[in-house]
Amino acid sequence: MTIAALVVFGAVSAATAEDVNDYPTSARAEYVFGCMKANGENRQALDQCSCSVDVVASLLPYDRYVTAETVLSMAQVQGNLGGQFRSSLQATTALNDLRRAQAEAEVRCF
Repeated sequence: MTIAALVVFGAVSAATAEDVNDYPTSARAEYVFGCMKANGENRQALDQCSCSVDVVASLLPYDRYVTAETVLSMAQVQGNLGGQFRSSLQATTALNDLRRAQAEAEVRCF
């Protein structure tokens, strides 16, 4: 390989790794803690939930994850405000994206 090819390959690899790693540590930890609460608080659950958040992060950009998490939270609010989060096309799309990523993580990790 030439040096130029190596530089281009390195730039592409770095961008891909950065894209996959755009979830802050606190968001990953929060996901794993919630997952472990639902799946058991043991070593196996830790491994599976850590795998799960990695899969979700590889399939769903962090900004879409935040949108979906916000929709989930706000949809629980009673009244008109919560209704807007339960019924809008953007909210439904964001939730569907998250659910697809979580389903893929379930297949790969559990």
